Amino acid sequence: MTGSTIGTVLVTGGAGFIGSALSHLMASSAERWVVLDNLHPQVHPSGERPPSLHPAAELVIGDVSDPSVWTGLLADFRPEFVVHLAAETGTAQSLHEASRHAEVNVLGTTRMLDAFATAGHVPSHFILSSSRAVYGEGVWLREDGTSFLPGQRSHAQFERGEWDFPGAVAQASEATRTWPAPTSVYGATKLAQEHLLHAWTGSHDSQLTVLRFQNVYGPGQSLINPYTGIVSLFSRMAMRGESIPIYEDGAIVRDFVYIDDIAASLGAVIERRPTVHPAIFDIGSGVGTTILELAQHIAAFHHAPPPHVTGAYRDGDVRFAECDISRSVTNIDWTPKWDVEQGVARLQEWIASQP
Repeated sequence: MTGSTIGTVLVTGGAGFIGSALSHLMASSAERWVVLDNLHPQVHPSGERPPSLHPAAELVIGDVSDPSVWTGLLADFRPEFVVHLAAETGTAQSLHEASRHAEVNVLGTTRMLDAFATAGHVPSHFILSSSRAVYGEGVWLREDGTSFLPGQRSHAQFERGEWDFPGAVAQASEATRTWPAPTSVYGATKLAQEHLLHAWTGSHDSQLTVLRFQNVYGPGQSLINPYTGIVSLFSRMAMRGESIPIYEDGAIVRDFVYIDDIAASLGAVIERRPTVHPAIFDIGSGVGTTILELAQHIAAFHHAPPPHVTGAYRDGDVRFAECDISRSVTNIDWTPKWDVEQGVARLQEWIASQP
């Protein structure tokens, strides 16, 4: 980052994993860096200000879905930038906590927009952290060269051990050519956030940039949240000398993107304000890694037993999630720096240093 002053910034959900990393990258160069976060016990068990949040960040404790919180926050604060990170993020969790995901992700977003309307203030730029979950399974290509959206794998498919869609190959997602088709409640609520902000900003001459993040991991990730992701889960298993169990046939593909690269993408948008349309960008490493490959990296680091494929499955899980980042690299002047092997090694070192 340049170190120049970037104006006033509001970061919703800004005391979490991504928000804290972003604060260390940019908070000291902002006129004001205000964080709104409810310090959810699933992530913040102590309920206290996390030490990972930069000292320059002003923390306001409150829920984005509470109108009174917004009234108090905007009484004397007029942010130029809004980085909207606040969200319930558990893909599997959303299947049995759909109302909570809708309340935070959808209602929380409309509460925010209503609060700005009531306060008579229109931020110049909204930046939304969206998700690869909006694509669902994305686009697959048949042997004859035709493409299709396969939808969700059925329970019957899983029972047969039919992990892929027969006669087809998955394609990397990219915002200008991959139609969103979420297969989870979480993904549906993230797409709703995109639509709400597109409608509101378009009517108020405000700029919107949407960043669709792939699987984020790295130091600072919650180690107590059961929905935090498989990288930290696998790491703790390997540290205990356990063989990591792998679902399906081990060939599930994910694009694992290191936290520093995620923070850098957000910082690049704040500094450079890309105006290309559509301002929707895919943020990942740009490289797909199978779950088995990931587990093997982690096991090797700890000299743990080799991972074992179980054939178990999780209903609603996506088989393939990888993105094409070429358009993002060109338009926001950002390039990921960490490959999965380097990032996994750094995460292991950080976990080992934790109490």
